[in-house]
Amino acid sequence: MSGFRDFIARGNVLDLAVAVIIGAAFGTIVSSLTDDLIMPLVGAVFGGLDFSSYFVRLGPIPDSYHGAMSYEALKAAGVPMLGYGRFVTTLVNFVILAFVIYQLVKAAGRYRKAADTVPPAPADELLVLREIRDELRAK
Repeated sequence: MSGFRDFIARGNVLDLAVAVIIGAAFGTIVSSLTDDLIMPLVGAVFGGLDFSSYFVRLGPIPDSYHGAMSYEALKAAGVPMLGYGRFVTTLVNFVILAFVIYQLVKAAGRYRKAADTVPPAPADELLVLREIRDELRAK
């Protein structure tokens, strides 16, 4: 149990946990952006307002089925279908998320590169030696 506690207490694991939580929250935001703003516009261009419900039926509808002809209802009835509208929505969601993550990594790389070019602060001993040198020069 102590090995597990040491593993969890390491900084990398905590950083990873924070990243997963923030990533999940950010994923929800991007999903809403895609589902509620972008895909309705794409659907309007292609002739419908709900692009995520576009599908191709691959098999017959059971004779006993008398419900709605929507993607969700037919899928619940067991009709084989290709839900390409939902796939395109998910793909757009992924591309947006990947682009934002790329931009974050790129910015972090620039920040890290800039931080590496800043000369390190002198050590305390070096400061003391400089003070001694300056005192000796002054005499």
